[in-house]
Amino acid sequence: MRQLKWPVLALLAVLVPVTARGAEGQDFKQQVFEAESTFAQSMEARDFAAFSSHVSPEAVFFGGRTLRGKEAVVGAWKKFFDGAKPPFSWKPEVIEVLPSGSLALSSGPVFDPAGKKIATFSSIWRRDKDGQWRIIFDKGCSECDTTRTK
Repeated sequence: MRQLKWPVLALLAVLVPVTARGAEGQDFKQQVFEAESTFAQSMEARDFAAFSSHVSPEAVFFGGRTLRGKEAVVGAWKKFFDGAKPPFSWKPEVIEVLPSGSLALSSGPVFDPAGKKIATFSSIWRRDKDGQWRIIFDKGCSECDTTRTK
């Protein structure tokens, strides 16, 4: 019985790193980076359907007012897709994923149309049963104006 202990430990040592990877062996962190990047690209491409596909039915977006549920979120964000050019853009810089691969955080800068950083976003993503990452929480924080003098 004691001899089985080492093979079991060796097997566990090999299997534990696998839990940080997806079904195809893809790193969850890379999956979330790609999900956030395609979410951001949906704004640039003016693709409202693609944007909507990233939002969980249970999403909560914080801002001037709290938006609860996919219908409220996409309804409030529809106006940002009306013009020919996006009113802002964003990109992920920080991605952290739970070892279970079930939840992740993405964060990064938000830019105005001229490319000036105006805010920072933070989003919580959940990997749903279908394997897709969808946003469940999102919050932006305005940048302080450090160029203003007293």
